[in-house]
Amino acid sequence: MINKTYITQLAEEHLGNGSIFITAVKVSADNQIQVFIDGDNGVTIADCVALSRHIEKKLNEGNEDFSLDVSSHGATSPIELPRQYLKNIGRDFEIKLINGEKLSGQLTEFNNNELTIGYQVRENKPLGKGKITVNKQHKINLNEIKESKIKLKF
Repeated sequence: MINKTYITQLAEEHLGNGSIFITAVKVSADNQIQVFIDGDNGVTIADCVALSRHIEKKLNEGNEDFSLDVSSHGATSPIELPRQYLKNIGRDFEIKLINGEKLSGQLTEFNNNELTIGYQVRENKPLGKGKITVNKQHKINLNEIKESKIKLKF
């Protein structure tokens, strides 16, 4: 039987500890397999093809029918691993926290299990009337995040 653990093992066997890594593996009851990968320097079609061929070769040794799709993580997919934040410093994010709060801003820093989002707000002037734009930063622990996505600009 084909399962998620076996597919993950095959993928890791091929990828090793290189710059390409698995972000998700899905296996349906009828053996439709989806493998999503990302890379510290991005993912090419050649990376997907090479991994697909490796997994397919191993699965063809058995006698089960399957469908295999290997693709990049996707720009609109939520961040799955801390490793993905490093390559996205400087990009805009939308973050949903476990407590229900939503944050939006630019990822300015990531280290260990904490990221820093920079954003601007309009606040009242300390003296007089009117408002001023103020740059602020918010530090977030990864364990506080329910979901974080890169905010694409068009």
